[in-house]
Amino acid sequence: MFNHEPDDYDCPFCLLAAGGEDGLTKQQDVVLRTERALAFVASRWWPNNRGHVLVVPTGHHGNLYDLPAEYGHAAHDVVREVAIAIRHTYDCAGVSTRQHNEPAGYQDAWHYHVHVFPRYVGDELYSTRHIAEPATAAERAPYVRRLKEYFS
Repeated sequence: MFNHEPDDYDCPFCLLAAGGEDGLTKQQDVVLRTERALAFVASRWWPNNRGHVLVVPTGHHGNLYDLPAEYGHAAHDVVREVAIAIRHTYDCAGVSTRQHNEPAGYQDAWHYHVHVFPRYVGDELYSTRHIAEPATAAERAPYVRRLKEYFS
């Protein structure tokens, strides 16, 4: 329902969930995995909110409209755990979550996902765009380490 996924879409989140990697995201970026959801430090960063995390269901569901309850509950549980971990480990003042559906809703990856952002006073998250160049694995590593240590 209301799916804008192209017929030839090669889903990067399904690849990651299946144990694969692409040019942007590596298995080492995964900080938490359950049967139905996983969380990883995203390669797309906002200028003042570095190290944000994406949470995705392990099954392919294009958007909120397609998401079965059991995957939605699993994703939400991981979002909550990640938000708490970010709050404990990033020295931030709060956390925000965002989820987008359809192009008009700013969705550009055709697999349900939730952004979990560290928030800082005056960070201007909602008035900035993501940084053009993706964060490298080395840039992501300190955030990955903090979260993995928290979850271990």
